[in-house]
Amino acid sequence: MADLHLTTVTRTQGANQALKDGKVTPAGVVFDFEEVPVLIHAFRRMVRELAYDVCEMALTTYLVAREHGKPFTALPVPLVRGFHHGAIVYNTRSGIREPKDLEGRRVGVHRGYTVTTGVWARAILQEEHGVDLGKVTWVLSGDEHVAEYRPPANVVPVEPGGDLPEMVAAGELDAAVNLQVDHPDVAPLIPAAGEAGFEALRTRGFYPINHLVVVRDELLAAHPDLAARIFDAFAEAKRRYVERLSQGAIADPGATDRMYQRVMELTGTDPLPYGIEPNRAILETLIRHAVDQRILQRPVAVESIFPEGADAYRDRG
Repeated sequence: MADLHLTTVTRTQGANQALKDGKVTPAGVVFDFEEVPVLIHAFRRMVRELAYDVCEMALTTYLVAREHGKPFTALPVPLVRGFHHGAIVYNTRSGIREPKDLEGRRVGVHRGYTVTTGVWARAILQEEHGVDLGKVTWVLSGDEHVAEYRPPANVVPVEPGGDLPEMVAAGELDAAVNLQVDHPDVAPLIPAAGEAGFEALRTRGFYPINHLVVVRDELLAAHPDLAARIFDAFAEAKRRYVERLSQGAIADPGATDRMYQRVMELTGTDPLPYGIEPNRAILETLIRHAVDQRILQRPVAVESIFPEGADAYRDRG
């Protein structure tokens, strides 16, 4: 039987390098990789056009897409994780001294309200600093990947011609989330943000997931074991990466590699566990915050967002 060719988009990174260079392949499957320089463009095309067979996708984008009936399903492959305490910046001339001071202010949001980094950053503001998110006006620079989504009333588009970095630098916006602003009057709102992220991991296991991998439902229905085969391949590629990390065998480690190494030091475990159970708590946390932030209309069970039987998938990392 001929191999099944799948049009696939995933940004090259340590955890999938062995897939991209062909050292790991799923049984009976060939990934025909397409390179998309700006990965969010692939998210949008997948949501709006069903453009690929397999696609890396931001977690919150996936949850919103699923709520609106988009015909693809995620695998429990948290391909990208990170910390978001440093994603909140503010104008130091705004009178803001602590995160709670954001209430009553206008805060820019890079791209859409449903962007996963923004969801996690707002969760940090709410849970760690007591910010009432409903008392903040969130000003968006772009639209949502899922066109059917409608945000709450305190989420508004930027004025025509408005440029978010310039507006934060000028004080027209008091702060921003997930936005790079190179200006002497703009600084991170949470001090020592990098260490704050690791402290949240150490004290309460807060280790956000950013991206998963989705597969078109039509393919999953036609090939009942396809999800498991793809999962196994991603898990094996990740296992090889984590083994190299643990051995200090990454020739030129980047910031992401160093972050995962620090996670390993703090937890003593795989920094990228795949499967449902190792990630249940953080997935439930994200779903809860998505409902609180009125991104999802109602909570969903973790099992329901993955293929039937995915609870049996085993990560040997």
